[in-house]
Order: sequence, then C-alpha cells, then structure tokens
Amino acid sequence: MTRLLLPPPAAVRPARSRPAWLLYAVVAWAVGYGTLRAGWLVVEAPSFGPLGTDLVVVTGWWSVALCAAAGVVGVGLARARTWRPVLAGAAWAVCAALLLSCALLLLDLVGFLILDPSPAFTLAGFLSRTGALAGALLLQAAALAHLRRFRGDCGGRGRTRSSGGPVPGWAGVAAWCAVAGCLVRLAAQAAVGFGDVPLTQGVSLALFEVGFLLAGVLLPLALVYHWGTVWPGWVPLLAGRRVPRRLLLVPAAAFAVGLIGYFGIGLAQLAVETATGTFDPGGGRYPPAFFWVAESGYWVWGWGLGVAALSHHLRTRRPCPRCGR
Repeated sequence: MTRLLLPPPAAVRPARSRPAWLLYAVVAWAVGYGTLRAGWLVVEAPSFGPLGTDLVVVTGWWSVALCAAAGVVGVGLARARTWRPVLAGAAWAVCAALLLSCALLLLDLVGFLILDPSPAFTLAGFLSRTGALAGALLLQAAALAHLRRFRGDCGGRGRTRSSGGPVPGWAGVAAWCAVAGCLVRLAAQAAVGFGDVPLTQGVSLALFEVGFLLAGVLLPLALVYHWGTVWPGWVPLLAGRRVPRRLLLVPAAAFAVGLIGYFGIGLAQLAVETATGTFDPGGGRYPPAFFWVAESGYWVWGWGLGVAALSHHLRTRRPCPRCGR
C-alpha cells in the first residue's frame, strides 16, 4: 500500500537556527561600551553640562558591571540548548536597567522634534545614552530569539499566536488610558495656570504643543481604530491605502518607553524626597500636588501607549510564511 508522507505537525517542527550575529553583537557592545565607561571612570569623563551626568539610576562602576552582565547573559542565551527562563528573565532585567539608565534620552528626543535642544544637552551625553539604548535593543533581540527558538511551535518565526483579528478590549482600554493620562497632564497645568508657559512665543513651542496633542490623543487612538490601519477617505492621495505599521509603531514605542522610564524615575524620586522632607516643589511656583498629578498622568500615558502599540504590532504583522500565523 502506498503511504502518503505528511509533513510533521507544527508542534514538532524544528526551530529555526540561531542568529549567530546577535552573540557577536552583544559581546562586542558589552566589551566596547563597558571599556569606554571604565575609561571615563579611571581617566576622565567628558563634560555633561548642567546635568553633570549622562546616565541615571545605574551610574559609576555599576554601569560597567551592567555591561559585563549583558555580555554574560548574551553568551548564555547563545549557548543554550533548551528553554532557559532564568536566562531570559535576566536578559530582560538587564534590558530594563539599561533603559532606565538612559531615560534622559526622552529630553533629547523632544528637543530634536521641536528643533530646540535643551540647554542641558551635550553631544557626549546624547551619544552615551544612545550607546546604552543600543545595548538594550541588542540584548532584547537575543532574548526574543531565544524565546522564539524554544517556546514557539513554528519552525519559521516562532509564532505562538495568529496575526490579524479584531482589536481586543484591553487594547482599547489602554489607548483611552493613554488619552486620559495626556488630558490629566493638561488639566494639572490648567489648574495652576499657564503664566510660566509662553504659549505664543516661538516656533519650537508651537511644535511642542502640536506634537503633545498628536502623541497624546491621535496616536493612541490610531493604534486601536480602523483609521489607524487604512487611511480614511478624507486623506488626499492616500485614502483607502494601508497605513505603514512602522509609521505608528516606531513613535509609539519610543515615546512609551521614554515616558515610562523617565517619569517612573521621577515618581520614585518624588516619593523619596517627600518622605525625607527634601522635596523642593519647583522653587515654590507649583504646589506638590501638581507634580504628583502631572507625572502620574505622563506615566499612565506611557503605559497605555505601550500596551496599545503591542496590540497593534500583534494584529498588523505579516503572517508567518511557514505556519500561517
């Protein structure tokens, strides 16, 4: 009797090969950036302007140790032959620490977008923070490759869930939470007045105001509504065409990480200073409650934007050519 040879089921398909370049990239970054930071500590670091630092939270020799930890975890992920949840968890913990350390990148990014860098901006500080961000992205890619290789039941892209589908309820809630966070920040400013904010002076401030509303209202909602995937009919030349997914995902991810990291640190610092009685509320211009409300609004905005962006990524990614998910 002739037997048909069927392809193996998805559950036992071999995982795709490891991206070897990630190992070399992570190790090269750890050695290079770690050596640079050690050299700055031993010899002399460049001037970082009024801020006096390039990184926050993880500084000094701790930043060198963090680079060493990233290199060790990267090698461990590359050499693993089975799923190692401890290694993956360690990789994401190091990523989180690196992202927190370069939280000041949010100020750099906003300065670039409004064509008016902060007076505290220095090229050395910006490049150093960019270097820390690069390490976090490389290690995240290595951890994600490890997850896909051993936890996915697909030999192509390690997919465990299908692309497409309707917008889940939690994504809609997250998007509206982001909008609420933005509006809470505006309400806090309105409560104390706009006397210290020159609303009509300079192109830079006008760009900031427009960008603030776009990132706080339009962007979160575009991530969960149909007009965020297909250009609506009133858009000239583009009506009916698909919206490039990166057009929304790149700014959403950048601002989400920046808001969560920067204002998460700000809230922690606010709590410590309030508890120790060392809090100086803006030289007395604003009451302490303003900072609690405004920074909490920013933080909620960041989390809502990030969760909505994750949902948009999962729904709009291309199906895997091997398993169809």
